Amino acid sequence: MSSVKRCGSSRTRRVPALLVGALVLALTGGPAVAAQQATLHELATTHGKYFGSATDNPELPDADYAATLASEFGQITPGNSMKWDTTEPVQGRFDFTKGDVVTDFAARNGQTVRGHTLVWHSQLPSWVGALPPAQVEAAMTHHVTEEAAHYRGTVTAWDVVNEPFNEDGTFRASPFYTAMGTDYIATALRAAHAADPDAELYLNDYNIEGLGAKSDAMYTLVRELLAEGVPLDGVGMQAHLAVQYGFPYEMRANMQRFADLGLDVAITELDVRVPLPADAAELATQSSYYQRAVQACLAVGRCVGVTVWDYTDKYSWVPGTFPGEGAANLYDENLRPKPVYDAVRAALGGGDGGEGGDPGVLKAQYRSNDARAADNQIKPVLQLVNTGGAAVSLPEVTVRYWFSGDNGGAAYSTWCDWSPLGCSTVTHRVVAADNPRPGADRYLEVGFTGGSLAPGASTGEIQLRLNKTDWSNFDEADDYSHGSGTSFADATKVTVHIGGRLVWGTAP
Repeated sequence: MSSVKRCGSSRTRRVPALLVGALVLALTGGPAVAAQQATLHELATTHGKYFGSATDNPELPDADYAATLASEFGQITPGNSMKWDTTEPVQGRFDFTKGDVVTDFAARNGQTVRGHTLVWHSQLPSWVGALPPAQVEAAMTHHVTEEAAHYRGTVTAWDVVNEPFNEDGTFRASPFYTAMGTDYIATALRAAHAADPDAELYLNDYNIEGLGAKSDAMYTLVRELLAEGVPLDGVGMQAHLAVQYGFPYEMRANMQRFADLGLDVAITELDVRVPLPADAAELATQSSYYQRAVQACLAVGRCVGVTVWDYTDKYSWVPGTFPGEGAANLYDENLRPKPVYDAVRAALGGGDGGEGGDPGVLKAQYRSNDARAADNQIKPVLQLVNTGGAAVSLPEVTVRYWFSGDNGGAAYSTWCDWSPLGCSTVTHRVVAADNPRPGADRYLEVGFTGGSLAPGASTGEIQLRLNKTDWSNFDEADDYSHGSGTSFADATKVTVHIGGRLVWGTAP
């Protein structure tokens, strides 16, 4: 086999079915909710993705915790037990005991394992920093080789190099960078591939989820590595988010540009922290951030899956690192799923788990009804499709088509020109955005006064029109939801809400 792994190889991506589920929960007394409905991982697999959780050795003896970890998630990442200070605390003396506990747990429960991490500037034993620079490359290569070889066949993907960049996109100082410059990254990747040619090899970092200086630096790096034939399969986006800092700008587009290079992408460490005590608005924002991150992954074919950075607040790293913040995870400290868990289920196409079952899953489709992007009217044509297994009550549904008012008047008239539902049942109005963005300072909100949409059914096209009351012109070219296609296509920049909860699309 060649020592260089080609991007876009034909290897089958491993997304296993869970081997345990309701039976495990019944025997261990785990949360009943998981026994009554599809798990997050099962929902993700319908999209060709996985849904995983980080874990660590201290929490695995907690039987209730372990039962949910085993049943709800199809992939696990050891939080600390594969890092350098644990696996090689003394030079040349390796100890994989803790990591083996995690891989054994995964093997018993039909889960894949993401190895984390081979080369990182943090959690290094002191002897690494004390090495003369001339000895660092050999020590790093030996460490990568020994650990990757030990877990060959049990770890399906490795975060080979973790957090190589500063916030401004410059390379982070570390013993490896000091000794080898940027070459340490290619050296580590080549060593990992030589030790385990079948493992997927990633670079992983935080604050690279959206477009910006740091993600640009990662993009430049991976293009250079690929051009040099360095074995690299993907980029991991950690996604440690916080409600007070805004959602990553153009997350889906950023993922797609890496995918367009022939790389996989993965959300590797997702959590969304809030200031404590959290109010209702902050928790709603948290749910929205989780949904938008999951939806971004679902919208990119080469996004392979989502891993939350442990699933429960009981074992969250956040309060100890960010004083006064927390509640970052899907389950509370008593291992009960929170409303944000339901929001993630909805993003994955799941129901609410109640007696009514799956309430249905809607998607929006759009076509342009106006060849001129610079006249005095906007004419979107929308339709909704129920892709779920149960009917959706249309009065619970609202749709938002995002646009910019540009110059001119601030008052609007809106129209429904035709709909097979009857325009008398379709409501429409222009709303100013709470967080205006370029191309999206307003939205046309569409609702319904009655009716329901059966599984597999479509509303049919709803022909809409809006204008400013002074009839001044728009420039739709940069409008968030605008497109030029004249045939219906799935529209992820048109958002759909059921009962106020985002169920389709990515808001600007």
